[in-house]
Amino acid sequence: MTPHTSTPGRASAAATGFLVGTAAGFPLTESVAVLVSLALGEPLDVGGGGPLRAVLVAAVLFCALAGTLVGLCRAGRPGPRQEGGR
Repeated sequence: MTPHTSTPGRASAAATGFLVGTAAGFPLTESVAVLVSLALGEPLDVGGGGPLRAVLVAAVLFCALAGTLVGLCRAGRPGPRQEGGR
């Protein structure tokens, strides 16, 4: 294995980033839907499916992917160094 893939905690950091990104995606899509419905004057209807539902699902998945990538990048960084140590 290469040192890049064997860093301890990469899988847990990726999973945590995925969950945090997904959790951030839901309020993001809800706030965008509220702003659009305020601008249009009527609520958005995604009950019947279609392209609007696909866009909202893709936005949540994009946030999850972004969270995963951020988690992986942060896992690859060295931790803080302690003062006075070697």
